[in-house]
Amino acid sequence: MYGPFQKARHALRGGAALVLALLLCAVVPAKAAGVTADGTDRTASARMLVPVGHTVGIKLFARGVMVVKAPESGTPADDCGLRTGDIIVKCGGVSVTSSEQFQSLLQENGETATDLQVRREGESMTLSVSPEQNETGAYCIGAWIRDSMAGIGTMTYYDPETGSFGALGHGITDSDTGILMPFASGSLLPSAVKAVKKGASGEAGELRGDFDLTGDLGDLSANTSSGIFGTLDPGEFTERLGDAIPVASAGEVHTGPAAILANVEGDAVKEYDIEILQIVEDAADSRDLVIAVTDPELLSITGGIVQGMSGSPILQDGKFAGAVTHVLLNDPSKGYGILMETMLEAGDPAASSVT
Repeated sequence: MYGPFQKARHALRGGAALVLALLLCAVVPAKAAGVTADGTDRTASARMLVPVGHTVGIKLFARGVMVVKAPESGTPADDCGLRTGDIIVKCGGVSVTSSEQFQSLLQENGETATDLQVRREGESMTLSVSPEQNETGAYCIGAWIRDSMAGIGTMTYYDPETGSFGALGHGITDSDTGILMPFASGSLLPSAVKAVKKGASGEAGELRGDFDLTGDLGDLSANTSSGIFGTLDPGEFTERLGDAIPVASAGEVHTGPAAILANVEGDAVKEYDIEILQIVEDAADSRDLVIAVTDPELLSITGGIVQGMSGSPILQDGKFAGAVTHVLLNDPSKGYGILMETMLEAGDPAASSVT
């Protein structure tokens, strides 16, 4: 449920980049642990994190390029065995860094058969492709590819001790293939909500906003199925954040009243009432918490949970319980959340040994 996405030409890498809505995912709860620089034990229950809840612009560049549409029959891509979801990481022995660079490599090779190093479902393989000229004279293989994504999502937490952050509560996945985007680099950008499309039964709503491509807030370091992670640059954004609160252990989170922090109007982050309806044990897709929005104000603005709210912190009993991740399409007032322990274990550099 990662923010409203639009097509953007020349916004990323100076070339054409498809910008599309992302799918949702998460993982199974696990206890996060670590040690601070002064030797203090940092188990999940002892951690102190700042719940954020503010929207941010997110841009992510893939490692290689992803095939996002099945090659048509008879094209060089089809003949060589490329499939939807394949990630092309090398062309003729040269690492692929962008769609534009990949096209340049094809032009250099011309009609000569070229080896493509491909990652498929975690396995590496080599395919041989013979490009063909199109009607404009350019050498092509007939594959739809993508190298980057950008849009608006919600930052979940900030760790003032390490400068690290987590956002979304789910990974950035390709909207055509549903596959987690292979991470190369990325950054966060200032953002504000300009409008809201209210959710309705059968149709997800969305936060609509913009972000400034010229001013980074920080860098991404990981794209995992339970969130994106990185480090914020000290500055005005971090100075405006609130105080850190304890992270709730999985056993402390319970059914009953809770709250979320969300940015659904302009630059303001507000607290809204929700209820945790169910704790899902060993959730296969990390829909650890079933939640319902009960706050009349939020229901009147958004109809419940909408795209762009993924990552909104869930607070309960004065502790940091988790983050919003999914919406129920048939009832947008309800959705799912991920436990904070799960999110921290997935990719926070300060949490255990997970990388």
